[in-house]
Amino acid sequence: MADLIIPFSRELSDLKQQHLLRHLRTVGSGNGPWITVDGRSVLLLCSNDYLGLAGHQDLQDAARAAMDRYGFGAGASRLVSGSSPLHEELEQTLARFKGTEAALLFNSGYAANTGIIPALASEGDAILSDGLNHASIIDGCRLSRAEVHVYSHGDMNHVESLLKKTARARRRLIVTDGVFSMEGDIAPLPDLCTLAEKYGALLMVDDAHATGVLGDSGRGTAEHFGVSGRVPVQMGTLGKALGSFGAYIAGDRDMITYILNKARSLIFSTALPPAVCAASLAALRVLEQEPWRREQLRKNVHRFVVVLMAQGVDVAASETPIIPIIIGDSEKALLAGQSLMDKGMFALAVRPPTVPEGTARIRMTIMATHSPEDLDRAAAAVGMLKQEGLL
Repeated sequence: MADLIIPFSRELSDLKQQHLLRHLRTVGSGNGPWITVDGRSVLLLCSNDYLGLAGHQDLQDAARAAMDRYGFGAGASRLVSGSSPLHEELEQTLARFKGTEAALLFNSGYAANTGIIPALASEGDAILSDGLNHASIIDGCRLSRAEVHVYSHGDMNHVESLLKKTARARRRLIVTDGVFSMEGDIAPLPDLCTLAEKYGALLMVDDAHATGVLGDSGRGTAEHFGVSGRVPVQMGTLGKALGSFGAYIAGDRDMITYILNKARSLIFSTALPPAVCAASLAALRVLEQEPWRREQLRKNVHRFVVVLMAQGVDVAASETPIIPIIIGDSEKALLAGQSLMDKGMFALAVRPPTVPEGTARIRMTIMATHSPEDLDRAAAAVGMLKQEGLL
């Protein structure tokens, strides 16, 4: 037994020495602009609940009503024990929301990408993946057994050169985040659409951080750029701006049916609880009925960024509620996160391998429910990091 334990002890020690060891923190309250962490009230600046829907009363009421009717757990895979009407209603609603023929639910964004990508590309195919894509996309590419080509972040010349290089592949799949989760910038989707059409490639967009946030009605990156009909594979999540849980793919009916039959992460997983589907349906209704949330989010982001820039804080290329404060060194990033926590700001350090070596950062996220006073307080705390020599 000791022989089994020693290697883990050594590896944990190595992680600690590299300032890469991670710990969980106990949150003793529901999501909101202010939460309780380890018994202390702090300003939440690291949640993906961009619209503040996780605690919305309509979502809670819908989930309770669904539990009263269906219980909680789904019991098995939908292919084993069937779908509830709520699964089917949510998929139909998502298809209408995205302007596609059909949609299909997955249990998480990670499960979606590790199921969809290997279903769409396999041995003999080629995948072109942005260099800053999310880990779930990277792992989906690895599982596919396709030839994977990583292109420089947002570099369309590199994409085109790889499309020319892979001309003999059976199928070519270009996959990109819509909004990059650690950078906050937006993929150049119109250019990717043009290249995919020119070279006969399939284009997949992961809209996890764009769903509910980008576009006039919150439909994501494609709506933001006006290219909704040109993106054949649209993936998104329900657990970020929509405040619920799970993920989906939207596209034409034949593709959705094919993925239903091929995506192992879907076939071999117990389905989402019906109550979660009910909460997601409620979230989509709120998204339509309360457009002020998206507008307030945009105003909050603008206010926060303007104040940070006035203090000489670099916010990189962010165009969204994700604001990366690049520090570089992992140890300094940990110290910066602790300094913010001491000031009542909950925004922890993000370190490799989540981000590239030498780019450790504080990843701050803005919510529609943050008040002007919250944002000013947060910006002042970040500004103090410069005085402390941590920025």
